[in-house]
Amino acid sequence: MLHPRLRTVVFAFFMALFMSGFMSLVISIFNVGLIDNITTIWLKAWAFAFCVAFPTVIFVAPVVHKLTNKLIRAPL
Repeated sequence: MLHPRLRTVVFAFFMALFMSGFMSLVISIFNVGLIDNITTIWLKAWAFAFCVAFPTVIFVAPVVHKLTNKLIRAPL
């Protein structure tokens, strides 16, 4: 098992992995349709999207957490 201090990085990895995979699939199908080589097109797009998504989640997640904490009322 991994050390708890790596929680943020592991979260960012999986969030980026799943979001970039799903988004790149949807956008690939939207752009070219369900053609014969859609898997190849999608996997290339996914690899590129993940390279952008992972560092983005690392840097954006703390800002989103702070924003969320400001918008959510503390429990009574």
